[in-house]
Amino acid sequence: MQPESFTTIYEQALASQDWAQVAPLIAEKACVTFSDGSVHSGKAAIQAAFERNFSLIKSEAYKVSDVRWLHQGAETAVYTFSFSWKGIINGQLASGQGVGSSVLLWENDRWVLLVEHLGKK
Repeated sequence: MQPESFTTIYEQALASQDWAQVAPLIAEKACVTFSDGSVHSGKAAIQAAFERNFSLIKSEAYKVSDVRWLHQGAETAVYTFSFSWKGIINGQLASGQGVGSSVLLWENDRWVLLVEHLGKK
């Protein structure tokens, strides 16, 4: 798999709102920072954060756009992107958008997310 394929697979996994689909794409020592500033280090902490979002946001539509590759090497890849989401929280339509950066690691013959940092536009 080329690193470019990762972004589509990751977007689809997140849109599924199913941790079982997301988990294989996350490195054990990964770190994810949400746009609210909360930091989640390690796969277990990331799982708890994502599952909390999955249960809170119903019918979520998550989209990634404007992907720019900054580095593509044999073992690491780095990209920036824009994201948007919409869904239903407590019966009310909600949405958000922002920008992000990610570092991928080639591990066990596949790309996995090592670092993701989400911020507001």
